[in-house]
Amino acid sequence: MLRIESPIATARLTLRPFRPEDTGDVRDYQRRPDVARFMRWEPRGPEEVRVAVEQMAREAGLAADGDCLSLAVVEPGTGTVVGQVELVLLSAEHRQGELGCVFHPARQGKGFATEAARAVLGLGFDVLGLHRVIGRCHADNTASAALLERLGMRREARFIGTEFFKGAWRDDLVYAMLRREWEGLDRPSWPGGACSP
Repeated sequence: MLRIESPIATARLTLRPFRPEDTGDVRDYQRRPDVARFMRWEPRGPEEVRVAVEQMAREAGLAADGDCLSLAVVEPGTGTVVGQVELVLLSAEHRQGELGCVFHPARQGKGFATEAARAVLGLGFDVLGLHRVIGRCHADNTASAALLERLGMRREARFIGTEFFKGAWRDDLVYAMLRREWEGLDRPSWPGGACSP
């Protein structure tokens, strides 16, 4: 069982469990067509965002296969939620996880997604002891693919026509990283002290 007990501080950001009062900030990016374009949901209205934030607020720990840890990414200076990062426990037995993230387009290009995703990889490898973490994205989502590559993940596959998605057949890219690859990277150390395994 992994549970977030206090916020995780990176160099410029704070990662913490979602709260109901985050709904307005989350709506600012989840309502946007350019954000929803590659997501499995359409741009969300106020009620849909409220339900999504309530769900993410319940995702504050990992105990069993399929559990998702969702963290709000907060700019400390403003207190604004600028995105979300997730770690899904795919298999406790085989120590497999999956990384995901969504960010407000106005905050893209500043390294926030890389910083937050790197912290979540550290959570997976250094705290939870995962052996392998994957990241998946729509093949046309060049920004997400570039993020996964910046993190040091390897592109392992391109799956063709995986599903009929928003009016067309979707291709998916799969990236992965093993614990030994993570340990070999030149990266900041895990900030620590924010969770209990």
